[in-house]
Amino acid sequence: MSGTESDPQEFRSTEHEATERHLPRISFWIRELPFSVVLILTILGVAYTSFLKQPIMGYWELLAPLIGLVAVGSGWPNANDKNARFRLICTQALHWSAFLIVMNIIMLPSVQRILDANAIGLAVLMLLALGTFTAGVHVVSWQVCLLGLIMALCVPAAAWIQASALIVLLVAVALLGVGAVLWWRWHELHAHKT
Repeated sequence: MSGTESDPQEFRSTEHEATERHLPRISFWIRELPFSVVLILTILGVAYTSFLKQPIMGYWELLAPLIGLVAVGSGWPNANDKNARFRLICTQALHWSAFLIVMNIIMLPSVQRILDANAIGLAVLMLLALGTFTAGVHVVSWQVCLLGLIMALCVPAAAWIQASALIVLLVAVALLGVGAVLWWRWHELHAHKT
């Protein structure tokens, strides 16, 4: 009888251990969710800018404070007291306010006469990348720094896509054609086997 009593306890213990093993994965994904959202929004903004070949200033102006909030959230655990948290919020607010002002200076008519829409879009994205990287340095967050580096790498990628859109389109069509032929051949072979 003692053997049957220990089995439910052993089962609960094993179930509890399995739950604990899955919690770090879930918490990891939840912790990384804000960084992933910012990265996805950045990539969508770059794709939109590259496709329309015009800057989407309002989009970047909304993304900058969002990145600021992510940076504050990332630095919050390291801010141990009320003064440190207040300083974190104030420095990030000033940091992103300065970048928003510079981003808007780029949109002035006198600057737009010198730079075309593509150059303005890439300059705004580079400013956003620089702001994100430096915000990560200030809050000592490798994730925010990595976001800034990825954004910076999006600038030459967007420039390359804009410069070689026809080549990219032809390569994409060729890959789709090869994929369709391979799928058709695989489907045909699978049909002969059955």
